[in-house]
Amino acid sequence: MYELEEKSYLYLLAIIPLLVLLFLYVQYWKRKKQREFGDLELVKKLSPQRSVFKPALKFALLIIALVGLILGLVNPKIGTKMETIKREGIDIVFAMDVSKSMLAEDVAPNRLEKSKQIVSQIINQLGNDRIGIVAYAGSAFPVLPITTDYSVSKMFLQSMNTSIVSSQGTSLEDAIKLSSTYFDKGNKTSKLLILISDGEDHSEGANDAAAEANKNGMKIITIGVGTEKGGPIPIKQNGVVQSFKRDNNNEVVITKLNQESLKEIAKATKGGYVNGNSTKEVLAYVKKALDNIQKTEFEATQMADFESQFQWFLGIAFALLFLDIFFLDRKTNWITKLNLFNEKES
Repeated sequence: MYELEEKSYLYLLAIIPLLVLLFLYVQYWKRKKQREFGDLELVKKLSPQRSVFKPALKFALLIIALVGLILGLVNPKIGTKMETIKREGIDIVFAMDVSKSMLAEDVAPNRLEKSKQIVSQIINQLGNDRIGIVAYAGSAFPVLPITTDYSVSKMFLQSMNTSIVSSQGTSLEDAIKLSSTYFDKGNKTSKLLILISDGEDHSEGANDAAAEANKNGMKIITIGVGTEKGGPIPIKQNGVVQSFKRDNNNEVVITKLNQESLKEIAKATKGGYVNGNSTKEVLAYVKKALDNIQKTEFEATQMADFESQFQWFLGIAFALLFLDIFFLDRKTNWITKLNLFNEKES
């Protein structure tokens, strides 16, 4: 198993084909100028010790060295074994509202993208907690089971959109019920559901589901995203707004933040509600809440002993650059004597 510590440096590899094209063009240009100067065979006789092969070899060494330097910056790491380690933390499930109303742009860039930013920032400040993700609209859909892999969690988070759940609407009840199944009722690990929504619930029973979750030891923090003034739901094509969603009376639908429903759900589990329009305030609120929740020791299996391998790539790169100093453009005498290409001596 391996991992790449600084993947962003891989983009530097795009320089390689550009350098190859530049080298080929320079060789073509040199050959063209030689033809203009005179017959190629006569020109070769004017510099009999000039090697045709050496420039290409020197360039190849430089390219390999450059690749080595880039891979050294990337710092590949190799894991040698799997091991079970003990951690202290809690189990957290993020329930994300992906209904069409979350496309409203009364908060920038829109409610859904704002929700993703909030969850991503919360994950950044977590330590040893296990996390899972649920998406919901008219029904709930499991996106990611409980895991300690935060990088994978962020990848799934960013891929979420309003098409991930086919049935539209906002069923907070289904979101709570599905999230409850993520937690193992048999262990004593603290259970927290962070529910992000605009609160426009089109189903009944959310409060009852929250009360049942409370019996099972779950605490719910709700985060409201949107404004009470609200906004229309844009219909876009290729990123450009074409129109806005309309109701059966052909009136533009205005979706508004319903804080009361979210506050009631949080109150049923002795949790709390926070307005999500200020990411800074949300992070401070969640951090304070997490500090007050008892941490439990649990076991997690992960790849251990990841060792950096950058030194090998840098070593090869510097060795090739050092070797390049001794490669001159003239022919090597002992190779010339081998006459590998059966060339006639002039």
